[in-house]
Amino acid sequence: MFTSNYIFFDFDGVIKDSVEVKSRAFEELFREFDRSTTNKIIKHHEENGGMSRFDKLPIYLKWTGQFPSKALVADYSEKFSLLVKQNVIESEWVPGVLDYMRNHIMHQTFFLVTATPQIEIEEILEELKIQKYFKNIIGTPTRKVDAIKMLLAEYSISPDQAVMVGDSRSDYEAATENHVPFVLRRTNLNQALQERLTCPMIDDF
Repeated sequence: MFTSNYIFFDFDGVIKDSVEVKSRAFEELFREFDRSTTNKIIKHHEENGGMSRFDKLPIYLKWTGQFPSKALVADYSEKFSLLVKQNVIESEWVPGVLDYMRNHIMHQTFFLVTATPQIEIEEILEELKIQKYFKNIIGTPTRKVDAIKMLLAEYSISPDQAVMVGDSRSDYEAATENHVPFVLRRTNLNQALQERLTCPMIDDF
């Protein structure tokens, strides 16, 4: 499927079908507020799938009339993590991704670049028993664009030897800013992106 020697994977929406799991977590987190605000939050989350919760939460707190202090953002982030982690682990695999990694690990190098917090993604991968497939795993607070840049430099990878597989605008921008070819995994949440981009697209692996 991919001829590149190096593959950068996003996690939510590429390895696990977990973007909507996180929508439900945001809905629960802000359920005490009016429905129109909750719907606005869910819509923003789904349209910005690769954006860190630490960037989203200050926006959502302002929308709910709260001042996004560091302490409040940290509190909401911890609550979100408790709501979402086990549900991400139990969410459906993107069809074919496990077989792809198992079948190609000997001649391709895989990296994971995600907006999920570093400790949380490491715990999720350990629970799923798939951390062994990745040469390196980088989560928040490192931005995806910086993560790819660091990995290209650390492993002396030419951008044309690599490909980024993602499902969001931030994935696309992180890849293109580093001159890495991009493949979009099509979902029912990124149809606007599908219409805008001209890159290769896949439904599954």
